[in-house]
Amino acid sequence: MHVLVVDNYDSFVYNLVQYLGQLGAEVSVWRNDDARLTASEAPAAPNSRPLAYDAEVAERFSDVLTGIDGVLLSPGPGVPEMAGATPAFVHHAKATGLPLFGVCLGHQAIGAELGARVERAPQLMHGKTSEVTHDGSGVLAGMPSPFTAMRYHSLTVAPDTLPEELVATGHTEDGTLMSLRHRELPIHGVQFHPESVASAHGHRMLANWMEISGFTPRTGLIDELEAAGVR
Repeated sequence: MHVLVVDNYDSFVYNLVQYLGQLGAEVSVWRNDDARLTASEAPAAPNSRPLAYDAEVAERFSDVLTGIDGVLLSPGPGVPEMAGATPAFVHHAKATGLPLFGVCLGHQAIGAELGARVERAPQLMHGKTSEVTHDGSGVLAGMPSPFTAMRYHSLTVAPDTLPEELVATGHTEDGTLMSLRHRELPIHGVQFHPESVASAHGHRMLANWMEISGFTPRTGLIDELEAAGVR
């Protein structure tokens, strides 16, 4: 499986890359303002203005994503609407069925671009863990409920504003939305950080997404990685 990780200028994006590689994926990393996506030669910078998804962008994405089996939208600073090409990937995934997994900022982009409201979280959660209760669907299949997850965010997708096409799948004790999925398409998001050493079962979450995308990691590999404490 060839995964494109869209780097939203996150300091720990290569932890996600490492996890995917350990699970057998080939991984490419492009920043959210990469010229292959934006057709711009402007200097790279975080908090890039959004790339509007139109027919030209759709055609460009289809061309440059040839051979890509799934896209992961990374965490990062700022707000989703200022994350360069990241919002456009949500629309491209919806239009084409391309498997998509959003983490933190990427999760917020999925919610925002499909019609939900992104708002201030009840508490500032930078480097704090929470127990996540979930329905066992999507990327959280086969995981205990609750489980411990590391959080780094000040914004959240408001669960009462989710459109009909999105399903809330996990939350904290105070009701903060922690995960969602599309009802019909392979589009999934988590607010927390599965790549953190303080999050339980991070490999399993990513392996679940890979399976949803059509690639099954070797039998027993996830258990081996978790037992060995591989990070």
